[in-house]
Amino acid sequence: MRHLPGKPNVKIFWLLLLLFPLVTCAYDFKFGIVPSEGGGSNIKEKFTPFMEYLSGQIKHKVLFFPVSDYAGVVTALCNGNIDFAYLGPKSYVEAQKKCNISLMAKEVNIQGFSGYTGLIIARSDLPITSIQEGKNHTFAFTGPNSTSGHLVPSISFLKSNPVIVPQKFFKEVKFSGSHAASILSIKNKTVDLAATNNVDLRNLLGSGKIQKSDYKIIWESDLIPGAVIVSRYKPQDQEFKMLEKTILNLPSFVTSLLGNRGFVKANDSEYDIIRYLMSVKKRLEYRP
Repeated sequence: MRHLPGKPNVKIFWLLLLLFPLVTCAYDFKFGIVPSEGGGSNIKEKFTPFMEYLSGQIKHKVLFFPVSDYAGVVTALCNGNIDFAYLGPKSYVEAQKKCNISLMAKEVNIQGFSGYTGLIIARSDLPITSIQEGKNHTFAFTGPNSTSGHLVPSISFLKSNPVIVPQKFFKEVKFSGSHAASILSIKNKTVDLAATNNVDLRNLLGSGKIQKSDYKIIWESDLIPGAVIVSRYKPQDQEFKMLEKTILNLPSFVTSLLGNRGFVKANDSEYDIIRYLMSVKKRLEYRP
């Protein structure tokens, strides 16, 4: 039987029409993490169960997008190269200023609080029981954009009497690159004091990589708002809703591997305290 010239093949048309939604939804989500906030060199390993669970629930691949620092994550978010990211509170505030990202959820720590505390720890074999006694010793911050590893202890130094200027007060000051690196540098005695937080310290204790006998806590901050999940998508977007629903309902076997109790909804105003601390730090740094 001859087909009329130019008449479309109806069966092929309907087959293509049915397949079209499958083709259009076959895209991947890319996930980024600030190394200093996510656990340093082992961040991919730490977040792999999280990404695999998301992939299974939303029926799209979730891929790890490697970056070397905070700037890399923020640039990738702003340029649309990654779809969502795990950021510390200061990194979130800085990123929000650079591009219009959406806040999706905040982390709840293992004790059930949506926050954590900054710590300064010292080697257990040294006679250091306070920050003042750390004078002329070596000190490690985590990274310039870390909240607990730089911003919060820096404000404490600036508000002390007399003011502590780290580069003058300590024998040597360096950035370790991650909370895990700071903590392990205390254990390995490559620095004398280091800034970190109670969550990362607890995680390393739980992993057996450090013992309580390796360090002592000489300073602890007030509660800091928790780390967040942010996205380049807007709350009204289907992609945002799909990710948010799954992230807010993570099972315990996933959250236990992350070292937290999961994530809950968050409001941007909760991070005004971080904006305030950043402004205080700037004012104190430039006071006459």
